[in-house]
Amino acid sequence: MTVRYIKEFYRFLKHTVQSRQLLVTLIKNDFKKQYLGSYLGLVWAFIQPFTFMLVIWFVFTYGFRSAALADDTPFFLWLICGMIPWFFISNALISGTDAITSNSFLVKKVAFRVSILPLVQIGSSLIIHLGLVLFLIVATLLYGFYPTLYWIQLPYYIACAIFFVLGVSWLSASIRVFVKDMSNIVTVLIQIGFWATPIFWNIEMIPQHYQWILQLNPAYYIVEGFRNSFINEVWFWEMPMLTLYFLAMSSIFFIVGAIVFKRLRPHFGDVL
Repeated sequence: MTVRYIKEFYRFLKHTVQSRQLLVTLIKNDFKKQYLGSYLGLVWAFIQPFTFMLVIWFVFTYGFRSAALADDTPFFLWLICGMIPWFFISNALISGTDAITSNSFLVKKVAFRVSILPLVQIGSSLIIHLGLVLFLIVATLLYGFYPTLYWIQLPYYIACAIFFVLGVSWLSASIRVFVKDMSNIVTVLIQIGFWATPIFWNIEMIPQHYQWILQLNPAYYIVEGFRNSFINEVWFWEMPMLTLYFLAMSSIFFIVGAIVFKRLRPHFGDVL
């Protein structure tokens, strides 16, 4: 059975590479569709996350007076290192869940491989994410944190986020076709995940013997990875147990998502 899934995954990768031009075109069209017609257009893609980050920064700097970080790291820099990867994960999951229902006209085409539709939504979210990463790099330089070798592991963490989101999106998108409430369930889970992930608060605030519970959240690995790359200067292999756990959990979501998607795929056209 394992060999069969490996072969299926290989066929998916092969088809994705062969369909890369179509995939890029669909990503561009989806991205333009989101902001076409508004006066500010693409600017809205960045105004919303910037506004949210500034509000959180203001509240926890001048409102709740959050405790200073142990190594005197600027709180705003520490904050955006956590919020930027979270924006990508949350946006990709929300749009990925509706990937099938929002593209029903493509689902009914016999020659179209529906499994790449979540990738279209992830790719569209990735464009905004890369723009925010560029902002993060500029902010890091302005705060006096200059490029180091640790920055080269950033693509690894982005790839990990894509791998995790794709597996979950296959699962949620296929269920969404039959259960409309799935979109609301994912939204609620993302809201819970935001507060349960140490994005604007330090995990050191939690007693050490309870920290492992929060680390079960796969988003924690990505958020911590961004901070380790830009601030803490820690390689991902220096966290072997956390890395193995994340890869194992993401692989489970990926395999389960692929199986459920494949089993339900023949019925998409009938329901839609």
